Amino acid sequence: MLILADGTADPAMVAVDLVGQAEHGPTSPAWLFTTSEALARRVIDVEVPRLLAAMPAGSAARDAWRDYGEVAVVADRAQMAALSDHYAAEHLEVHAADLPWWLETLRNYGSLFLGEEAHTSLGDKCSGPNHILPTKRVSRYSGGLSVDKFLRKLTYQRMNREACREMQAAGARISRLEGMEGHARSCDARLHKYFPGEKFDLDIK
Repeated sequence: MLILADGTADPAMVAVDLVGQAEHGPTSPAWLFTTSEALARRVIDVEVPRLLAAMPAGSAARDAWRDYGEVAVVADRAQMAALSDHYAAEHLEVHAADLPWWLETLRNYGSLFLGEEAHTSLGDKCSGPNHILPTKRVSRYSGGLSVDKFLRKLTYQRMNREACREMQAAGARISRLEGMEGHARSCDARLHKYFPGEKFDLDIK
């Protein structure tokens, strides 16, 4: 999980959420990106060690934080958002001012939790909307499980002959640019059939 935090965030709340998600397993990522070095220091030096010390014996959170914990201090919120989209976290919490900006700006995440009140543990257990989410940066191109995943989408095309004047010629030229003469000839054949005697620009320039 990834937390984005600015100077308005509560370090104790940030830390408790990081540790809570780290207990999923010894390879669970626990990332914090922030514009506040003071907040980062407080989380790393005080809050997380205090919480880990109080976790039950055998908790995976200690190993996960040691091996997969990561904290980055960046210049501004735009850098934080860009880095977040690059990491494409499964769970993404925002502890920062101007939540509408974050909602509009962030693009790659499995599930987004806006504000201190909405956190990943609630999403894990009871708040929804669903918790079968893309991991390992898959949220760059796919979302969480939904009814959409169980639908088989079928597409079809129809075209009238007048549209062929432009489309078949374009298809022929594109095919030839790609070195696919057979594709190009499928387009050529229709132009010759539908518009006998007309001349079309079908070659590569």
